[in-house]
Amino acid sequence: MTNRSRDHLLTVDLSTKSVERWKIPNRWCREYIGGKGLGARYLYEALSPGTDPLGPANAIGFVVGPLSGYLPGQSRFAVITKSPLTGAFLDSYSGGSFADRLAGSLDDCLGMFVTGQADHPVQIAVSGGTATIEPAETWGMDTANTDSNAPAAATACIGPAGENQVMYATIAADGGDHHAGRGGAGAVMGSKQLKAVLALDGPPEIPPNVAPLKEALLETYESHDTGTWHASGGTMESIDFANTVGHLATEGWQRDRFTEVSDLGIAAVQRAASKREQTETETELPGDFYFETDDGRVVLRGAAPMTLGAGLGIYDLEAVTALGEQCDLLGVDVIDTGNAVAWAIRAAEEGVIETDLSFGDATGASELIDAIATRDRSPNPHWPEKLPTTLADGIDAAANAYGGNDLIPTVKSMALPSYDPRGAAGMALAYATSDRGACHRRARPIETEALAAETWSVAKTIEFVIGAQTVRSVLWSLVIDDFVGEALWETLGSDWLSAIGYDYTQPDLLEVGERIWTLVRLFNAREGFDRADDRLPPILTSPANDATPERIVDPERFGLLLDGYYAARGWDADGIPTADTIARLNLSDVIASM
Repeated sequence: MTNRSRDHLLTVDLSTKSVERWKIPNRWCREYIGGKGLGARYLYEALSPGTDPLGPANAIGFVVGPLSGYLPGQSRFAVITKSPLTGAFLDSYSGGSFADRLAGSLDDCLGMFVTGQADHPVQIAVSGGTATIEPAETWGMDTANTDSNAPAAATACIGPAGENQVMYATIAADGGDHHAGRGGAGAVMGSKQLKAVLALDGPPEIPPNVAPLKEALLETYESHDTGTWHASGGTMESIDFANTVGHLATEGWQRDRFTEVSDLGIAAVQRAASKREQTETETELPGDFYFETDDGRVVLRGAAPMTLGAGLGIYDLEAVTALGEQCDLLGVDVIDTGNAVAWAIRAAEEGVIETDLSFGDATGASELIDAIATRDRSPNPHWPEKLPTTLADGIDAAANAYGGNDLIPTVKSMALPSYDPRGAAGMALAYATSDRGACHRRARPIETEALAAETWSVAKTIEFVIGAQTVRSVLWSLVIDDFVGEALWETLGSDWLSAIGYDYTQPDLLEVGERIWTLVRLFNAREGFDRADDRLPPILTSPANDATPERIVDPERFGLLLDGYYAARGWDADGIPTADTIARLNLSDVIASM
């Protein structure tokens, strides 16, 4: 692309087969930047309250930021939609070559939003700042084969899980190496019969005045604590950390650590991995570990051994890698999938349903994962007939159908990642107040809270969670690599934005982050969400089997945290932003337009 301001959006209506270019209001660019912020503003404007996430009126956006393609680390793109799993706002992120090439293919556009519903499977090709709708001959293929079917393009696509509208289906980039994972954006694509988005052009050219900033940030990051951690093992060290501090959800949330960590942790991965990728060139930052397999390769990240390994009592790295590859090819989120299988095992143990599944059974787990992704109603005579398709709608749906409401924890119907918040009040607050459901990426206080010399005060806990949520709202509007973004917390990228013509100070950007977080809260409130949805399930008020009694989420302390959080955010006691807060953040016109 030529280096000019990104100030347009593409809108594609699959029902009418129309493609339009839409000039973004200057105020939107200023107050929401791109990525998450711009996506939230567009979605609030475009959707009516109560829009069916799987209906033609829902919009799904593929959005970049003003710095996309320029920043070091792994380029990323944002997927923005209304979640079919939670019914709330959804932003999910993925990296890989598709992100860079999408930024180049969009040219002067910051994103593309798709509405409507095709009458046959289609794909959308993006090039030169416009898009074309084409028949998709890849319907029914897995994510790797879909990608290889378009060798000249970079591809973001769904697999069988998305086609079958599994509520936690992913959007896979680069053949399944990367996923916009949580919340079911893949199901939204499936409901529209949109199999893939193809980015046909190369990455954008880096402006000359930006190149020195990239070199400097890369150097800063390499010496940053997060950069050092990333270089040594990245997300694969997460399982070792969580196990060491006793916050690793194990065997269906019944224990908080396991003794076989040496079989799944970073040391085992380093021994077994085929290679570790670089993000761009051999002199760039180290990327993920990957394993060569009979079907190609699988990229392994921390969520797989934590959720599909420890969470299911499977301590064989080869088996866990195979389950991760299965999820990648089917296009289904490993966190919700692993927890769904764990729910089925726990439900059988508690006499809620009858199955032959058990912890440690990789073969049984694989069979159920395949059945969930294909919505096979009766694959195994030892299971309830509709178990897989019910689990495809989420853990809460299965609990409503069969019972077993407090076996596996969820927030806003999204399963918790494997960082167990019992005994970590900050992580509990972060899960409860996450705008898209249980998410450990909005704020991760557990990384410092668990190692603190003394229990954090209520005020410190609230300050940490709010600060992280606000900063990440900015960084996800720039759509920067999550890890490299840690080195931008002090400036929030104000110097980068200045280099391309945006005039922001760090306090300006903090206000942008607060505005975005509050706007998403208003979106969710419009959908009926309030304090009742910021709850944690009762299972977390009891200790894991091998934990000390005080390792719980204390309901009284949690209530104080939630009260204080709302007050600090400028929300009322039900978690709804007040009129004063709405006015202070220049959101009055947003509310008035509805």
